This record gives sequence, structure tokens and C-alpha cells, in this order.
Amino acid sequence: MAYSLGKVARPPVALVTGSSRGLGRGIALELAHAGFSIAIHYSSNEAAASETLTHCETAANQSEMIPGRRFEAFRCDLSDYAQRHTLVADVFGSFGNLDALVNNAGMGPRVRADILDASEESFEELMRTNVQGPFFLTQEIAQHWLASPTECPLSGGRKVVFVTSISAETASVNRGDYCMSKAALSMAAKLWAARLAPEGIQTYEIRPGIMFTDMTSGVKAKYDALIAQGIVPQGRWGTPEDVGKGVRALLEGAFPFSVGGVFDVDGGFHISRL
Repeated sequence: MAYSLGKVARPPVALVTGSSRGLGRGIALELAHAGFSIAIHYSSNEAAASETLTHCETAANQSEMIPGRRFEAFRCDLSDYAQRHTLVADVFGSFGNLDALVNNAGMGPRVRADILDASEESFEELMRTNVQGPFFLTQEIAQHWLASPTECPLSGGRKVVFVTSISAETASVNRGDYCMSKAALSMAAKLWAARLAPEGIQTYEIRPGIMFTDMTSGVKAKYDALIAQGIVPQGRWGTPEDVGKGVRALLEGAFPFSVGGVFDVDGGFHISRL
């Protein structure tokens, strides 16, 4: 169970950005199994968001029936201030509360290019989407929490999770803009962890490895070969379910004294080996 009713007789509410597909959908489904109400965020693919919503409802029906639990989809370009502001207002207005923010949404470069040929346009787009959006979304939600404190059903109180990537520390010279955006996002997680911990809000970083999603489908053969050669000690692709389980553990309070921690979900990729 993700929470204890105690004095707060309601399910916890989580906003999962980029949850129409991929890792975000895996996170949303795991939280649906855990008893959360979920604000499903998407940027453009309404049909995929509707699929996530349906899958969440199915997952909820397969788990313990919890009164008041529901799911709703919200469209927003997180790189745009006005749309972010509307998203926050709509989520709080619809659910009445928000207990967890999962900053998962992000994008890869539209064209992979050697850093000798990389464009400023791609760099700017990735920084706006992968860093500026989640950083200032966290800012606005944290301001709301601090201005209007309410009881939270989650063990340990409200939480923020940043989903980054092994690319935060692993250099790929044909997508340097992506690596730099994820490194910056990792620092954003540390900054918010340091700022919000004294306020009773816990912030963490989940760092996925080589994950099987539509984002990596175009380079599947390359990574199949690397995995076969042993680049991942556990010998397989990661899945959205793997990341979902990690996020669920953090939100449920499994790591109450690990604020700012980096949790690798990469099958051992991060281990330095000879």
C-alpha cells in the first residue's frame, strides 16, 4: 500500500510528466497499482495519453478498490511558461491536492549529430524541454505547496522525483546536447533536494540505463550488440516497469533518509569494471 489513510482519508495524487508512453507510462501504471490518483501529462499525443489513462484504470481495478481514486490527462508544452502555469492550476483545481511530482518528460535530439556538427537550435530545444521545463515546474509546484500546506497521505510527506539518464555521466559525442541536458537535470535534482528538504519535501533522482522504449527503437540493433558484449552486467534491456518500481519505492517512503540520492536503474551499467 502506497500510503496509510490515517487522518487523511484520500488517495495520494501524483503528477507524472511525459506519461503518455515509454518510461512515464510505466511509472503511471506502477503508481496506479499502488493506489495513487494520477495526473497524466502529455505534450502532443492525445491518443497515447488516453491509452495510458485506460491502462491505469484497468490496473486500479485489478488492485485494491480505493474510494476517490481517479485519473485524468493534461496537455502541456513544459518548455512554455504559460502552459506550465495552466497545467499546475488545472491539476490542483481538478484533484484538489498534489502529493508527488515525477519529472519524467524529456526528449532526445531530433537528429543525432557529432558535436563538431551539432546545431544550436537542437541544443536550445533540449535544454528548454529537458531542463528548463522540469526545473520551473518544480519551482511553481513547490511554491504552491509551501504557500498552502495541507496534510499528505504519503509516508514522509510530499516528494519530487527527477528521472534523468546514464547520459548524465556517460559521454555520447553524437548526442552531446542530450548528455548535457541530463547532466544539468541531475544538478537540478540536487539543488531542489537541498532547498526543499528543510521544508519537509523529499527530492530524489532516478537514473535509468539502456531502456527499451520507442525512443531507443531506432538504435535497437546497436544496443542489442552492446548488451550481448556485456555492457550491462545483468544482461538485458531495462523496461518502463523497472523504472516504475523504483519511483514507487521512493514515493512510498522506502528511503526516508536518502534525500538527494541518485538511484541507478541500469542493470549495473554504472559499475566501473576492468
